[in-house]
Amino acid sequence: QVQLVESGGGLVQAGGSLRLSCAASGRTFSSYAMGWFRQAPEKEREFVAAIGWSVRTTAYADSVKGRFTISRDNAKNTVSLQMNSLTPEDTAVYYCAAREVTGGSRREDEYPYWGQGTQVTVDS
Repeated sequence: QVQLVESGGGLVQAGGSLRLSCAASGRTFSSYAMGWFRQAPEKEREFVAAIGWSVRTTAYADSVKGRFTISRDNAKNTVSLQMNSLTPEDTAVYYCAAREVTGGSRREDEYPYWGQGTQVTVDS
């Protein structure tokens, strides 16, 4: 089992930036792929970005490609999501997720481990 804790959410003005972090603990983290998902009010949870671990591949939703960047720090067992050029459409609870394979996935049902989420609110 892997425990995930997100941080870095908050309130930001449109056009601004935030950096989310996800700290992982538990069994060996290096064998897990990671993903970021988000859920806006009255909407279904949607894929944002994913990154492999030993398999270093990345994927992004079309809505965030070019604005968001997912990265990892193996030594610190963390995964980050740098979010630039934020708009009100990015307002959501952002969740970090992990799966027990080395490659990432766009499907939330393929991630058994989830953090509690961190709120991102973009004004104007």
